[in-house]
Amino acid sequence: MLFPTVTFALFFPPVLLAAWLLAPRPLRWKLFLLAASYVFYAWWNWRFCFLLAGSTVMNQVFAVALALRRDRADPTIRYVRWAAVAANLAVLGWFKYYGFFVTSVATTLRDLGVDVSPQLVQVALPVGISFFTFQALSYVIDVGRDVLDPAPLLDVAVYLSFFPHLVAGPIVRAAEFLPQLRRRPDPTRVDSSTAFWLITKGLFKKVVIASYLSTALVDSVFATPRAHSAPQVLAGIYGYAIQIYADFSGYTDIAIGLALLLGIRFPENFDRPYVAASLQEFWRRWHMTLSRWLRDYLYIPLGGNRRGTRRTYVNLMLTMLLGGLWHGAAWTFVVWGGIHGIGLAVERRYGHVRAPKWVQQLVTFHIVCLAWVFFRAETFTGARDVLWRLATGWTGDLRVDRVVVLTIVAALAVQFVPREAGRRALVVFSHLAPAAQAAALASGLVVIDVLGPAGVAPFIYFRF
Repeated sequence: MLFPTVTFALFFPPVLLAAWLLAPRPLRWKLFLLAASYVFYAWWNWRFCFLLAGSTVMNQVFAVALALRRDRADPTIRYVRWAAVAANLAVLGWFKYYGFFVTSVATTLRDLGVDVSPQLVQVALPVGISFFTFQALSYVIDVGRDVLDPAPLLDVAVYLSFFPHLVAGPIVRAAEFLPQLRRRPDPTRVDSSTAFWLITKGLFKKVVIASYLSTALVDSVFATPRAHSAPQVLAGIYGYAIQIYADFSGYTDIAIGLALLLGIRFPENFDRPYVAASLQEFWRRWHMTLSRWLRDYLYIPLGGNRRGTRRTYVNLMLTMLLGGLWHGAAWTFVVWGGIHGIGLAVERRYGHVRAPKWVQQLVTFHIVCLAWVFFRAETFTGARDVLWRLATGWTGDLRVDRVVVLTIVAALAVQFVPREAGRRALVVFSHLAPAAQAAALASGLVVIDVLGPAGVAPFIYFRF
C-alpha cells in the first residue's frame, strides 16, 4: 500500500500543475475543485479513484446518448434510460451487496437441505459509493426526462467527486449543483460567517455530543445488553437516536459549511426531525435529500398514490424497504425500512384519527427509536437482546449516569427551539467584527476540545 501511495504523491502534483498552467483561466477553479476532491478520495484508497472516474465517464456517455434520443424523439430512449439505471445499480450491487446476496442464497438453500459452501470473493466497499451512485442516477434520469441538458464532462466530474459531500452526503442533485459551476464565485462575497458557524456547530455535534454518547453508554448497551438494566438500555436507545442525529447532521453542517467556503450552496438536510408528529413529517425533516430522492426517483415512478389505496401501501413499503437496503447489506436495515413502511401505511389509513400533538410526537419518536434498534444492532439476535432486556431488566441497579441523561434531555429540548431563534443567532454572529467572530470561533473550538472525549469515532454514515 505504501509504494502506490508514494507514487501517487510524487506524480500527481506535477500532472496537476501542468493541467493548471495549460488550462484556460475560467477552467482553473473547476480543475482545482476536481483535483482537491480526488486527492481527498485517494487519501482513503487511491485505487477507487478509478471507479469514481469510470462512473463519471459512463454516466456522461449515457447522458449524451439520452439527450440525442430525446431531441430526435427516439422511442428507444426508455431502453437507454433503463440501461443507465441498470449499469449504476450493477456497480453498486457488486461492491455493496454481492456478499450479502450470496450468503443469503446459501443460507436459504441450507435451510432447504441443500449443502452449499460458496467461495466468497472479498470485495472492499468503496466509501461513499451509495451517495455518488445516487447522484449519478439523478443526473442521467433528469437528462432523460428533459429536466436537464448534458453538462461538460469536467462539470460532471466535479459534481460526482466534490469532496465536501462525497463520502456521506447530502445527496445533491445535478440540477441543484451544475448551474453553480457556470460562474466562478467571487472570493470577496463568500458567506464565510455562515460557513464557519455551520462548521463549528457540526464539530460540536459530532465531537462532543455524538462521540460522548457513543463511548459513555450506547456502544456498551448494544454490545452487551444483558449487562445493563432496562433503564440503562432505554437510555442507550434514546442515546443512539441522539447520537446518529448529532453525528449525521453534524457532518452535514460541516459539508455545507465547507461547500460555502468554495462558493457552492448545498440543500438543507435536517430540520429538527424529533419534533415530528408523524412518520411522514419525520421523513420531511430527516435526511431530507434522501427522502426527496426516494420520492422523486422511486416512489412516484412506482405509481405513488395514483393507483389506488392498496397500491399506495405497496409503493410505500417498497420504497422504505429499498431505502433500508440502501443503507447497508443486512436484513436489519431491511427491518428498519419495513418498520417505517408499515408506519407510513398505517398513518395513511388512519390519518383521520386525531390526538393531541404531543401524543403524536411521543408516539412518532418511539416508533423511530424502535426502528433505530434494528438500524444499530449488528444482527437480529443483538436487536432481540436489546428489546428483551428493555422488557425484563427492571431489577438490580436501575441507575443511569446523570450526565448521559442530561445530554439526552438537552439534545431533545433543543429540537423544540424555533428555527427562527437559530437564524437570529446567526445574524448576530454575522454582524460581529471579524476579530470578534474569530474570538468566538476560537472559544468554540476550545470548548469542543475540552468537552470532547479522547479519540473520536468515525462518522456513522461513512460506511453507507
